[in-house]
Amino acid sequence: MRPLSEAIRMADTTSSLPTETVKSEAGFVRAIGLFDGTMIVVGSMIGSGIFIVAADITRQTGSAGGLLLTWILTGVLTLSAALSYGELAAMFPRAGGQYIYLREAYSPLWGFLYGWTLFLVIQTGTIAAVAVGFARYLGVLFSSISPNTWIVHPINLGSKYAVSLSVQQLVAILMILFITFLNTLGVRLGKLIQNIFTSAKTLSLVGLIILGIFVGRNAAAISDNFSHLWTVRGAQPLEPGLGFLRGMLPTVTAGSGILGLIVAYGVAQVGSLFSADAWNNIGFTAAEVKNPKRDVALSMALGTAIVITLYCLANLAYLCTLTLAQIQNAPDDRVATLALNSMTAFGSTGAVIMAVAIIISTFGCNNGLILAGSRVSYAMARDGLFFRVTGKLNKHGVPGTALVFQGIWIAVLILGRTRNPDGSYGNLYNDLLSYVVFAVLIFYALTIAGIFVLRKKRPQADRPYKAFGYPVIPALYILAAASINIVLLLYQTKTALVGLAIVLIGVPVYWFWSRKNARPESAT
Repeated sequence: MRPLSEAIRMADTTSSLPTETVKSEAGFVRAIGLFDGTMIVVGSMIGSGIFIVAADITRQTGSAGGLLLTWILTGVLTLSAALSYGELAAMFPRAGGQYIYLREAYSPLWGFLYGWTLFLVIQTGTIAAVAVGFARYLGVLFSSISPNTWIVHPINLGSKYAVSLSVQQLVAILMILFITFLNTLGVRLGKLIQNIFTSAKTLSLVGLIILGIFVGRNAAAISDNFSHLWTVRGAQPLEPGLGFLRGMLPTVTAGSGILGLIVAYGVAQVGSLFSADAWNNIGFTAAEVKNPKRDVALSMALGTAIVITLYCLANLAYLCTLTLAQIQNAPDDRVATLALNSMTAFGSTGAVIMAVAIIISTFGCNNGLILAGSRVSYAMARDGLFFRVTGKLNKHGVPGTALVFQGIWIAVLILGRTRNPDGSYGNLYNDLLSYVVFAVLIFYALTIAGIFVLRKKRPQADRPYKAFGYPVIPALYILAAASINIVLLLYQTKTALVGLAIVLIGVPVYWFWSRKNARPESAT
């Protein structure tokens, strides 16, 4: 085997792709309109994060103003990225989205590293987490759906990992199988499910906002939060990520000067950015959009603007019903449930109402993620960089085999467990997701930098839409993403480095696939 450095050099200079890459993507059904695309963006973004991450953000920023500012910053960053991506989406209206953008801006290696990480962790890990969230909240309604009722007791795989099958895990896997099966029947059915569930959960979130701001207003909470909007209270200490850094950098809180604020808000972005992620998924389905050169960019912008507005208002609703301390110490971080329970009109039934809302939200979220994610592995297979069978469409015009492969890997992630020192078990996908936030920001920044690269490499290319505020807004996004990653590298060093390692493992895998594809016997 060639040295890794040589493999990287080879990959960076690779420009030739299989002939089938440049052919028309025949077989796809162009059934997604602007409304459908917007619903895919909104539905994929809104999962369960908005209902729980406020607790962690307030512990990191230590103030009511910090909670709102974190979401405003997330909104500015996410909307800036969406408005920038529109240029690439209009230039390359093909199945695969961001994979295609990185491939065309840099080389097949960079596209593959994104697609590899997306399949291995980003998309599939998110789907696994959302599926278990669905099962967990279904357990509020049906107590038999329990994480401690075992079908297969945990089987230890060394000191750190295990596999198991609880009733909760089984329900999560059945959800994945069901949605995957529905999506193999065609994009029209997939978009119908998305439209129904996204509309329902958007209305649920709007209902929570109205109840919190206008019906369940708590005078004590409003006074506590808005009379001391920027007063730092209960902020957790943030230590440098590794021992040798602790001798160089101080332990900080949001109240310990400029450095503390930068670190606190940088770390707080992990939860909010991940809750607002998946806005780019409509790009994966561009081959099925009726008017892709217009509607992919518009769907990204409209969907992102809708979700960010709802997220900011939802957090305002929390602050109108709960004190800062109540948000910071919400049981199991279920801030939305606590907010509903605090309203006299609902009392203990708030937990049931919120469980139903989250069940609807998670089902719609996973439908969008499953539908879109399979198009990336399809595009990779068409380039000879994934299992060739996943690069084919079924009789309904969707990548059915890619959907099946994706579903199998998600099930594996749900079955995998981590072993805690106290003897309890965690979820493997949770650890993996915490590792890849660093990598996700790198890929977003690289993709937006690709706008500058392609403006130079292909100045005459057709650009039906041009990045809003170019070059200032794209450049500011790259700078902001780099700043957040520097904070994560210094203060969440282990997770950042493991995330980077997951990406880099893809280099030898790319080398394997590209060599395999280059063999005459593997040519199509």
